[in-house]
Amino acid sequence: MNCGILSLLSDTAFEDPWSSFFMDVLSPLSFVKVSSVRMQGLLLLFFAKHQHLPFVQILSTKSTPTGLFGYWGNKGGVTICLKLYGYYVSIINCHLPPHMANNDQRLEHFDWILEMQNFEGQDIPNILEHDLILWFGDMNFRIDDFGLHFVRESIKNRCYSDLWEKDQLSIAKRHDPLLREFQEGPLLFPPTYKFDKNSNNYDTSEKKRKPAWTDRILWRMKRQPQANPHTQRLPAPHFCLSLRSYVSHMMYCISDHKPVTSTFDLELKPLVSAPLITLIPERLWTMENDMLISYSLTPDFLSSPWDWIGLYKVGLRHINDYVSYVWVRDNQVSFSDGLSQVYFNTSNIPETEDQFLLCYYSNSLHSVVGISKPFKIQPGSFLAEDPLGEAQPHI
Repeated sequence: MNCGILSLLSDTAFEDPWSSFFMDVLSPLSFVKVSSVRMQGLLLLFFAKHQHLPFVQILSTKSTPTGLFGYWGNKGGVTICLKLYGYYVSIINCHLPPHMANNDQRLEHFDWILEMQNFEGQDIPNILEHDLILWFGDMNFRIDDFGLHFVRESIKNRCYSDLWEKDQLSIAKRHDPLLREFQEGPLLFPPTYKFDKNSNNYDTSEKKRKPAWTDRILWRMKRQPQANPHTQRLPAPHFCLSLRSYVSHMMYCISDHKPVTSTFDLELKPLVSAPLITLIPERLWTMENDMLISYSLTPDFLSSPWDWIGLYKVGLRHINDYVSYVWVRDNQVSFSDGLSQVYFNTSNIPETEDQFLLCYYSNSLHSVVGISKPFKIQPGSFLAEDPLGEAQPHI
């Protein structure tokens, strides 16, 4: 991200350009922006398909600066901690110190970012007890020992195996017990740094920096307790992550880095199988009457006066992209046996052929906890009199 002061001020007042771009691309595919966290030039965005929203709870977003003795955010990490179908997942984007000689400092910052992911005062386990940690970013690890000519010739001939042996991160993983628990896909693509901007040429400036795999994607699964042969263990919940792809994208030239992406398959047996709120639109919805919504709560859900229900067009971009909303307490019509009813005023809902969704947003959980099936709101002329004087819907 551009971390200039004008860019920071603009992105505080308006949607940052990366969020806007990804929302434009992903919303037609049913993805919704759920959360984001930014620290100067670092940005982390989290999207989910709308059918998963009731099972995604954003527990914490956090910035951990490590620049200038831990007070400046030009280096460090940003984290989103969430619960996914009952499993704890932490996602970290980082920018570690540059330059060949600062390998020890990079490792110190890596440990410091991990150590600072505490959640005091919240019922969230230590990050090392989370079921999955995804960690990626510009880690700035370099290739030791080999000279510039040897590295460039190895890249030209696609002989990466020699370079792997001297990759600082790979070396550190062999010696550091905690870092060893993080996995990474094979580096089958060329080093992604440093390039002349707007080209595919490695650095031709006076500094002629040696190419390196600075941009990395790691993951760590929760440690499984050691089996005791004298005790019977219950089967562990099914939670499995497998790597599908780990590639660079050499066609992009707007930066001196080449972007790197990973695709994973996550298979899990849900620990939570029912949403906290079940939304039930009442009867046929038309523009002629206030809309009535019924919803039921699970016994362990604590509602708040600041909870609200939003009406969205299918294809919503983010949670604030509602057409209209109501506070559940202010617009409550009735409540009995865990079933509540609220009404929507139709006066500010435009007539359209679009499909709609209802989402219940919990203020205390900062998450959507219930979502309806798609439906249409019929225009006022939807009902017409037939020759016998009975109201009939137009087909």
